[in-house]
Amino acid sequence: QLVESGGGFVQAGGSLRLSCKARGMILSTFWSADMEWYRQGPGEQRELVAGLTSGQVTTYKDSVKGRFTISKDNAKRTVDLQMNSLKPEDTGVYYCHFKALTGDHWGQGTQVTVSS
Repeated sequence: QLVESGGGFVQAGGSLRLSCKARGMILSTFWSADMEWYRQGPGEQRELVAGLTSGQVTTYKDSVKGRFTISKDNAKRTVDLQMNSLKPEDTGVYYCHFKALTGDHWGQGTQVTVSS
């Protein structure tokens, strides 16, 4: 089970840190998973924002490069998304997604609202 936290309301230019906890996932499964953060804005399709492979390769949507950082903590079974210099267009529901040996896993989402 993936559980996101850290969403909220922030003014443009502010920061938030999202965290996704993989509850009940054994270390070897967590360690070997590819992890991603998606977001879905109002009336929009879900889109990939950041990814982190099991080989520690990161990818970012162009519009968030230099502002967002994805990272993981194997001991805590968490993957975080540090979001700085937030813009109103970053508003949406953020979901974490794991592509693991046990299959695809999605969290329930956490709302991020950035005011102008």
